[in-house]
Amino acid sequence: MTNLFEQTARGQEYYERVKAFMDEFVYPAEPVYRQQMAEAASPHTQPQILEDLKAKAKEAGLWNLFHPHAEWGPGLTNLEYAPLAELMGRSLGLGPEVFNCNAPDTGNMEVLTLFGTDEHKEKYLRPLLDGTMASGFAMTEPAVASADATNIEMVMKKDGDEYILEGRKWFTSNALHPNCQVLIVMGKTDPNAEKHRQQSMMVVPIDAPGVTVVRNLPVFGYEDREGHAEIIFDQVRVPAKDVLKGEGEGFAISQARLGPGRIHHCMRAIGAAERALELMCKRAEERVAFGSKLSEKANIQDWIAESRIAIDQARLLTLQAAYLMDTVGNKVARTLISEIKVAAPEMALKVIDRAIQVHGGGGVTNDFPLAEMYAHVRTLRLADGPDEVHKMTIARHELKKYRK
Repeated sequence: MTNLFEQTARGQEYYERVKAFMDEFVYPAEPVYRQQMAEAASPHTQPQILEDLKAKAKEAGLWNLFHPHAEWGPGLTNLEYAPLAELMGRSLGLGPEVFNCNAPDTGNMEVLTLFGTDEHKEKYLRPLLDGTMASGFAMTEPAVASADATNIEMVMKKDGDEYILEGRKWFTSNALHPNCQVLIVMGKTDPNAEKHRQQSMMVVPIDAPGVTVVRNLPVFGYEDREGHAEIIFDQVRVPAKDVLKGEGEGFAISQARLGPGRIHHCMRAIGAAERALELMCKRAEERVAFGSKLSEKANIQDWIAESRIAIDQARLLTLQAAYLMDTVGNKVARTLISEIKVAAPEMALKVIDRAIQVHGGGGVTNDFPLAEMYAHVRTLRLADGPDEVHKMTIARHELKKYRK
């Protein structure tokens, strides 16, 4: 892989090591993973092959690669980590968790690193960093347009040295993971405060009295292993010491949390697109229709060429965003982060769709990874802010140049 953003010696070394690990261990494990998941009693299970791969990755020193703090990981920059996330995205079911770099745990670990108490770090952050615990992030609600985080309605009412939580969340990713033990929950502590100071975030054990996981939400019919849960909070009591950063800081924490996560999502989407292009080319070379290979048809060649161009464009834009995050900070890079959050999933969906078409009927079955890949990437146009919100951010930035 080449790009205009010069990679450091450290970044290049990790890239080569992760690539070799993917080639030697992860891709060959994919059929074993599928078999173990098919044989499991529940779709929300932790297959042994995944635990085996995690142990290998940890032993190889390829662990917590996302974490920017050297105390907890290698301390890579966003620009150094971005190509590694792309490699992981080539195997979406396995890659991220194998290296302990899967959402929403990555974002939760960063939040606990920055805003957690010593108790939080000992009880939750350490097991998360060790890969022995999973966590969920409960922000989205079914009753309001949660793309506007100020709409969040969950009540967090102060009662002495506790808060009482009342509300309903959904799309709480990871909540059905068998190792999930803790949630970071966002709600309203003061509806009368300034608009962006009404919200707070709290650490809540998933087995706390009053917390009920109602159901999993399938995505295009797929039951994701980690789950996307609908959860009821009924008179859940949370000690005041479990408020992160302080009352009224929830919106600020959410913005700090989502910046790096969007980079990770986008690079994984680019990795998925690369894998889809690879499958498309191989299939086009193997199949013959109407007297010639599919790869010799002009329209298929157009799809391949257009896919190559689009992937490279999205990668460069994402690396530019990573570079700005490293050099001038997430706040200044905000508009570019919004640009990649729109561009990368749209590009990946188009490439995956072409690959499905080249595979014919097989492309929409589970005999190939493309259909599940499409379902996963399609959610990214909604996760961490829908396209429309990011476009609004971009448009406002542009219009500001022309307003007095």
